[in-house]
Amino acid sequence: MGEKAVPLLKRRRVEHIISFLPVRDVVALGQTCHYFHEVCDAEGVWRRICRRLSPRLREQDTKGLYFQAFGGRRRCLNKSVAPLLAHGYRRFLPTKDHVFILDYSGTLFFLKNALVSSTLGQIQWKRACRYVVLCRGAKDFASDPRCDTVYRKYLYVLATREQLGVVGTTGSRACDCVEVYLQSSGQRVFKMTFHHSMSFKQIVLVGQETQRALLLLTEEGKIYFLVVNETQLDQPRSYTVQLALRKVSCCLPHLRVACMASNQSSTLYITGGLITRKWVPKAAELRAPDPPDQGGVYFEVHTPGVYRDLFGTLQAFDPLDQQMPLALSLPAKVLFCALGYNHLGLVDEFGRIFMQGNNRYGQLGTGDKMDRGEPTQVHYLQRPIALWCGLNHSLVLSQGSDFSKELLGCGCGAGGRLPGWPKGSASFVKLHVKVPLCACSLCSTRECLYMLSSHDIEHHPAYRDLPASRVVGTPEPNPGSGEPQDPGGAAWACEEYLSQIHSCPTLQDRMEKMKEIVGWMPLMAAQKDFFWEALDMLQRSAGGVGQAPPTPES
Repeated sequence: MGEKAVPLLKRRRVEHIISFLPVRDVVALGQTCHYFHEVCDAEGVWRRICRRLSPRLREQDTKGLYFQAFGGRRRCLNKSVAPLLAHGYRRFLPTKDHVFILDYSGTLFFLKNALVSSTLGQIQWKRACRYVVLCRGAKDFASDPRCDTVYRKYLYVLATREQLGVVGTTGSRACDCVEVYLQSSGQRVFKMTFHHSMSFKQIVLVGQETQRALLLLTEEGKIYFLVVNETQLDQPRSYTVQLALRKVSCCLPHLRVACMASNQSSTLYITGGLITRKWVPKAAELRAPDPPDQGGVYFEVHTPGVYRDLFGTLQAFDPLDQQMPLALSLPAKVLFCALGYNHLGLVDEFGRIFMQGNNRYGQLGTGDKMDRGEPTQVHYLQRPIALWCGLNHSLVLSQGSDFSKELLGCGCGAGGRLPGWPKGSASFVKLHVKVPLCACSLCSTRECLYMLSSHDIEHHPAYRDLPASRVVGTPEPNPGSGEPQDPGGAAWACEEYLSQIHSCPTLQDRMEKMKEIVGWMPLMAAQKDFFWEALDMLQRSAGGVGQAPPTPES
């Protein structure tokens, strides 16, 4: 059927027929001609496919950016404006005044805050209510790595642009470049272009404004960097910067870096290019075993204070060689990480969460406020969807056995950053936030909590089942029965919980401790909500009257 015969059918009827094809067949059909490429790329086709493959999902849950402000009277979940031209949401970044979203086709959207008219005729300030296209062909973007969005004045965009060929030749070449935009207005103020042989896939920033280091990760897993003075970017002038190989790629040339994470004074590298965060291709099942250095973690720390908070000592810190990578010892490969100012979180291939660093506010979620100089496992949390480390608190997005999502948090609760727990918590507790069904990533600022909702119909979990011999807390089996007397150490954990409740001085403290313990236990979301509501009722009926703990004689 040629392109002249196909238009005889109505466009909607063709889209309706194509929506019944398998996903792979739809992709193959879109590669046959220009017409079918446009039809197979239509939003209506993929909306019908999502409804057919996942009928329990609602249309408003599959794609969207949700936010909840910490201050004000109304603390409810709101949804930002949805760019109609966006092909899914790949990642987002809130800045001082606005929010930026990158889709899977390389289009970067600029979501603006603005004054709008409410239903009652009043003028009010609304977040992310209007959008424009900032640029196309973007690969990645970054801004000031600090948790406070006040410092995010500029937006650095890694993109691909067509450049004219050399003199005497015809045609153009695709070259990677870094474009710098003002976050307040979206105006481009600076651009640097690289040689066409250099191809990058990720950009992160580290350092102060006057010595801002741009770290660029190539497709081959090498890291290059250059230093710019951010305070002079708005001045109309041209200058040359030097692009050099980072020390982690010089000292360890055999390592291939898969991804990077950065903060103002530290950078973290995860090695290996085959491990993915969301899904593993079927072809990976036929590959040879991964090299032993895949999924390893290497660290750069640039200030002595942060180094002491992370490792508990200054023994190996060299102020004259701050780029020297430090290897973190972990029992398994790391899939993804979260890096705060002075603490970090790691998630391995078995879904275990490891925390390290400063624990002054209980932001490591270990149940105490003792610093950890090495990765420490949080045993009561497993298989998270996303992990976020802020200034002095941490967030975990998890999924229950009934496929419902919930948001857990620990650390400092000042300013409403842990909704429902204003005093904070040294353990991960369920926050009073309504989580979208398809939430996949999150970000927390001083003023607001953001959650990105995106549904992938070919989503496959990347976690592996932990071998029974490596499960922590499993007692030795009884030789007579051949089975463990206490699988998983559940009885020991319950005895520990009872001792913690008994040590609380008042009835109110015991109720609060019981709420924390309910959050630790592996219960379904509905069961946790039931116990939390029941404990709240008991607290209200008690009237806040404290009781002393019983004496040993009683």
